Amino acid sequence: MARSAAGPATEDVTFDELIEAARELASSGERRILGITGAPGSGKSTLAEAVVEALGGSAVLVGQDAFHLSNAELHRLGRFERKGAIDTFDAHGYVNLLRRLRARDEDVVYCAVFDRSIEESLACSVPMPAEVPLVVTEGNYLLVPDDPWGQVAGLLDECWFVDPSEEVRLERLIARHEAFGRTPEEARERTLGSDQRNAERIASTRHLADRVVRPAKVTPAEGPPTSP
Repeated sequence: MARSAAGPATEDVTFDELIEAARELASSGERRILGITGAPGSGKSTLAEAVVEALGGSAVLVGQDAFHLSNAELHRLGRFERKGAIDTFDAHGYVNLLRRLRARDEDVVYCAVFDRSIEESLACSVPMPAEVPLVVTEGNYLLVPDDPWGQVAGLLDECWFVDPSEEVRLERLIARHEAFGRTPEEARERTLGSDQRNAERIASTRHLADRVVRPAKVTPAEGPPTSP
C-alpha cells in the first residue's frame, strides 16, 4: 500500500474485507501476530473480538489491557486516577509475552485477561496452544516508539489502526463510561480529560500502522468496546 508522508490513508472497509485479510495471515503456515490499535472508544476491542470469533480456532485474542498494573499498585504509585495512561501498564511484561507467542516453542502459553467487572487482570485465563496460527492483540499503545513499547511493533506481522470519526469515538467513550457507573458529567469529564490526552498520544502513532481502517460495520450486533 502506498503511503503519504502522513502515513496510510483511512480505508472505509467492510467487516468481511478485514476478516479476509486476517484469514490470509492465519493461512501462512507460520505463527502470525496481528495488532489492532487506536484511541479509546475507536472500536478496536470490538473489532478484535469479532475477528477472533469469525476465525474460530485459528485465532486467539490477547489484550494489552491484561497488563494493567493492579489497582493496589496504581494507588501506591499515585496513578490510579490516570488508569489507562501509558505508564499504568507493565509494558515489559507485554513485550515478553509477545516474544513467547512469536517463538511458538511451548505447547501452550497461558495469558492473562482484563476483567472489566472488577477492573483487574486475571492471570492464566487464556490458553494459547502452539498450533493456533494467528494471535490477535489489541491495545492503545502498540505503535508508540518509546521503549519498551517501541519493541512491540517489531513483534507484529501487521498492525491496523482503527480510526472512526472523532464524533463517533467520543460518543462511544462517553456511553461506555456511563455504562460502567459514571454520571453523565463524570463520563464527559473523563472522556475529555485523561482519555483525550491518551487519545492524542495514540493518534501520533497513526502513520506507523500498516492499515488505517474505518470499518463500515463490525458485527451484526455490535456491542460497546471494552478497552480503556
